Amino acid sequence: MYFTCLHGLQIIILKGLIAHSVATPASITQNRELLSVINHIKMASSLRTCAWRYPCIILPLRLSQGRSSSTGSVLCRGVSQYEPFLKHVQDPEQKEVVARILEVGQRAADRWSVAASDFYYPPAIGDALIAIKSMAGLQGIPWGGHPNAERCRLLIGHPDVIEGMRADPQVSETVAVLQVEGNFLFDSATHRDFLGACLGTGIEREKVGDIIVQADRGAQIIVCQELVAHLEQSLTQVRTVPVKTTPLASLTELRVPPPKMKDIRTTEASLRIDAVASAAFGMSRSKMTDLVKSGDVRVNWKPITKPSAEVQQGDMISVTGKGRCEVKEVMETAKGRFALNLVRFV
Repeated sequence: MYFTCLHGLQIIILKGLIAHSVATPASITQNRELLSVINHIKMASSLRTCAWRYPCIILPLRLSQGRSSSTGSVLCRGVSQYEPFLKHVQDPEQKEVVARILEVGQRAADRWSVAASDFYYPPAIGDALIAIKSMAGLQGIPWGGHPNAERCRLLIGHPDVIEGMRADPQVSETVAVLQVEGNFLFDSATHRDFLGACLGTGIEREKVGDIIVQADRGAQIIVCQELVAHLEQSLTQVRTVPVKTTPLASLTELRVPPPKMKDIRTTEASLRIDAVASAAFGMSRSKMTDLVKSGDVRVNWKPITKPSAEVQQGDMISVTGKGRCEVKEVMETAKGRFALNLVRFV
């Protein structure tokens, strides 16, 4: 199979099958039948399962326009050719992500243009930047719509082109903000609810950046620029609340609350995640253990399901619905216990 493009949409053509035309509207939201095809694909164990029914499969991922291109539109050849630059990446899945970013970045650098990755958490962006530093003729800038963004896209390309964007990454026009408005006074919605509503339109998690919940008024959602039209038409409800989704004219209209931090000092018998996290978030250890087992606790943005897993200095602990906490400092006491300095973002 291979990738091609039609009407601005990403298409996978399954080779070896009898070719016949499939209706391809300019917008995926204009054809409910195509959405059912996509849902069928998601439930299938592989593309081959769907190939017998759908010789031409259309994915709801529009290609970037203008100077920038998206890593989501390119099939990576694998990590082998970038292995010398990926020795610092331990996780196999993350290694593949970084390799895909490097491949698209090299192509952009050769064309003296700029490519934009999907949205990733800091560990993936950090690994990609380390790899880029060791490659000649390549440079990258993380950009998530505001200076303190947690999830960012990586703008990557030739150094001469990237340097021109460093002072103001907005000129890349790769990030947009959607204002999602509704009356959530009697049915409040959380970050997870807004994210679920976005994914329910058929897009992937990597296409969504930070979500800023605005109490009972709705939320501001940072997304890939190329998906604005799709979400504007498709994102019409969050939980039971009808919403109106409109793109903001400028990123200056983004309302990001200033970060609040709280220093916490505690002494623990071990560095187990259930012990450290319970002290950080003011919860009982048994309740934190249940959250860990249910997958609601992450260390460096990776789910942890074993309460006995240990943390170390510099780790970022996040708990669904509770926020984040950084393990700032770890010192062993004379009695063999651990004195920790934690910074909780509230």
